[in-house]
Amino acid sequence: MVKLSLDERLNQIEKKISDQSFLHNKGLGNEVGYYIFDYDPREELHVRNHIQYLKKRINESSLGFQIIELDLFHLMIEVLEEEGYLEAFFDLERENGFFEMADSLVETLGLDETNELNLIISGILREDLTDSVVFLTGVGKCHPIIASHNILNNLHQVLDSVPVVMFYPGEYSGQDLKLFGTMDSHNYYRALPLV
Repeated sequence: MVKLSLDERLNQIEKKISDQSFLHNKGLGNEVGYYIFDYDPREELHVRNHIQYLKKRINESSLGFQIIELDLFHLMIEVLEEEGYLEAFFDLERENGFFEMADSLVETLGLDETNELNLIISGILREDLTDSVVFLTGVGKCHPIIASHNILNNLHQVLDSVPVVMFYPGEYSGQDLKLFGTMDSHNYYRALPLV
């Protein structure tokens, strides 16, 4: 099988997500579709630009759905601001270093919890996702605080109404997620490669 270039894969996204079977999750055993678009992390800016292009093109069209982009890093910052913790975490990092701040942040945000106790999952569920395809972005920006496989596992339990696409700066084998192509892999079996 010939491996497609990044541009060839990016150019297939619009057709894939516009397909009615994709939008209605047909052929997936009544499970909502979870997909991963993996890419070389060195191409992050190129992928971001294409996501913005797709959002503008789809959201200004009359296709009957919209793309909702949820940047995990921006969502994390938004939740910290809402809870009044953002400055405290900046102070904690200055005083005790990044890793102690990150451990405390994981606990505060409930990132090791499921469903409503996980403030990132709660933040995602606050969005009006009616007639949409969710694009999860910002995976690399929030590493190591937010683990993508944990977000997918937890989100899979509570969001089953719309397709979800995670843009992943690394490798996805269909079974393992390997962030940046070099980090230890984590098993995740519920998502399909997008293209």
